[in-house]
Amino acid sequence: MSTYPISGMPAGFGDLGVPRALTAALGRKGISAPFPIQAATLPDSLAGRDVCGKAPTGGGKTLAFGLAVLSRLGTGKRDRRHPWALVLVPTRELAAQIEAEVAPLAAAMAARAASVYGGVGYGKQLAALRKGVDVLIACPGRLADLVERGWADLSLVEVVVVDEADRMADMGFLPAVRRLIDMTKPARQTLLFSATLDGPVERLVRDYQHDPVRHEVEPARAHRGDVQHHFWRVEAQDRVEVTAQAVAARGPAMVFCRTKRGADRLSDRLARSGLQAEAIHGDRSQSQRERALAAFRAGRLDVLVATDVASRGIHVEAVPLVVHFDPPADLTDYVHRAGRTGRAGADGTVVSLVGPEHLAKTRLMQQKLGLSRGISSPDVPSLASIGPARRLPVAQVRPEGTAPMAAYRAKPPRGALHVRRAVQARSSARRGPRGARR
Repeated sequence: MSTYPISGMPAGFGDLGVPRALTAALGRKGISAPFPIQAATLPDSLAGRDVCGKAPTGGGKTLAFGLAVLSRLGTGKRDRRHPWALVLVPTRELAAQIEAEVAPLAAAMAARAASVYGGVGYGKQLAALRKGVDVLIACPGRLADLVERGWADLSLVEVVVVDEADRMADMGFLPAVRRLIDMTKPARQTLLFSATLDGPVERLVRDYQHDPVRHEVEPARAHRGDVQHHFWRVEAQDRVEVTAQAVAARGPAMVFCRTKRGADRLSDRLARSGLQAEAIHGDRSQSQRERALAAFRAGRLDVLVATDVASRGIHVEAVPLVVHFDPPADLTDYVHRAGRTGRAGADGTVVSLVGPEHLAKTRLMQQKLGLSRGISSPDVPSLASIGPARRLPVAQVRPEGTAPMAAYRAKPPRGALHVRRAVQARSSARRGPRGARR
């Protein structure tokens, strides 16, 4: 296991062995210093070793394996009709995110990177494959389909990257991942990155990596903000109103639901309270998901309601608040959800809404994660006092026993007026005097 404090890290990517063309491309993007996971894994990856990297969400894993693949790509001959490197990911959002980050760097090495995933037509992806792809970023389902139809050939792949391996396991993709890896060169290099390395992921390491070098790092303090974790006991009929008030006080926010239907229903109810809200999940088309994500990144949404699966690949630097509307299924889901806030040195807040039936499980999870084991009543005003993000009027939490939220669609709760006023106040603050945007 490797840990790299800032003082012990190399001065730049060139010191790690990254070619000059890539360091220059990184410099044009304003990237000069490696994250800990990059500093830890790149020397071994560039040496051709199998690497098993563990780092939290947002820790810089994409560049860790992207630079390794592109650096090694420039050292040998390749047949562009077939991919030389394969990056397997669990979701289409993550595939698109990695392509957006890797493709410009690949161009600096006179190489091409492209992604293939489901939920969209084949035309653009087939055109990219026919043109020639050096680094193929793929979701297992779509890639298996392309291979079966004879439109993709993995026989010349020399480097395989499995990203978000724990999520692959959770989504049941590991059998497909194994079949795809088996189609690549037997003497391939295998790089595996994940936030957790136990259970099925450990078996993947055992079966597909040869004497792997393991690196487990935490992000440098400069790249982490202070994240406060709040656990509020909230009855089922009060959860929507408490969520709306929390978002108005500390948003924009990502709010997590367990099901697609629940995400749609919550998004609609939050919109009725005066918030700009959209849902993102597997039943939404790719264009709908991309539009919602773009609006959230651009600050046009107050809240993005997501399922755990759809949230993978959502990389937004400034997310002040994460709300667990439905409790996470396990420790891994909690870590991944909470990892959406507190990025790039910004502080963050995580609020978990805990029903009476989840008290025991929540306390056990707090203990395992080393978090405070307290579960308190909702304290929305305390969110508004955290840092400079929001200082808006916040509704008082409705006492238990008053009008249940089951009637929300027919008649918004009393607190909705306060949420609308908070949103209007935020909009006025953004525009400044006489409606001019700041």
